[in-house]
Formats: sequence, C-alpha cells, structure tokens
Amino acid sequence: MEFTKTYIAKKEHIDIQGIMDGLYYPFYMEYCRHDFIREVLGFDFEEEAQKGIYMVLSQYTIKFIRSLKENDAFIVSCEVFTDAGGQPRLHFKQTIKLNGKLMTTGIFTGTCIPASGGRPYLPDTIKEQLADKISLDITLI
Repeated sequence: MEFTKTYIAKKEHIDIQGIMDGLYYPFYMEYCRHDFIREVLGFDFEEEAQKGIYMVLSQYTIKFIRSLKENDAFIVSCEVFTDAGGQPRLHFKQTIKLNGKLMTTGIFTGTCIPASGGRPYLPDTIKEQLADKISLDITLI
C-alpha cells in the first residue's frame, strides 16, 4: 500500500539558486514516513519511547532527479517492505513527485532498539502489520 501526503516547498527551504536545498528532501520524507508509521503501522513514537522502545534509522540512500522550487505543491509517498534477509529491519521506499514527475527517490532502513540498550528487533505489533508485506533486498539497490 502506498501512503501519500502533500507538502508545499517553504521559502526558508529555498537556496540562493532558487531551488530547494538538498538538506530538506529527507525531512519531508521523514514527515511522511512518521505519519505512515503512526497512522498505518500503529506505532506512536512518543508512546513507544515512554515504554522504552526506540525506532531508529540505520541507513538511507537518496537520489535527486529534479529540483523543487518555492511554493511547489509536491507529493511524498511511502511504502514499507520487510527485509529479504530476515533481519529485524523495515525498508521504506519513498518518492517525491511534482505534477506526476519523479523528483527524488529514497530507501530508508529502520529498526527498533530497547532504550536500555540491546539488540535490534521489531515489536510483535509491527511484525503482525508486516505479515503479508513484500520483502526488499537492499543489497541490490
């Protein structure tokens, strides 16, 4: 299932060249991903942190294709995949599109860790949500 949100490129995110600074693309992807995680996977970062469960990123790759400009209304998408190698990781495939044109793509990999320290894992509630999801082999990307 692809989850989407629409955002507008803010003036303060635009650089001297009149395009959005590359720093902000992953932030918009994060906003969408966090909404997806909360609304679709049912994982509330604040509540889970209070229980001692932290969801963290372990890596990401991003590809810039076209630049956004001030006031562009763009769509950020998010899809989740399990790990093809069976590791306790989630892979979020994300895009930014403007008027149907692909602007940016990214793969963000995350996991959960105990606040007290310990090995990465996925809580049972997330595993249940992912039972029928397709896996992704990020070594091929």
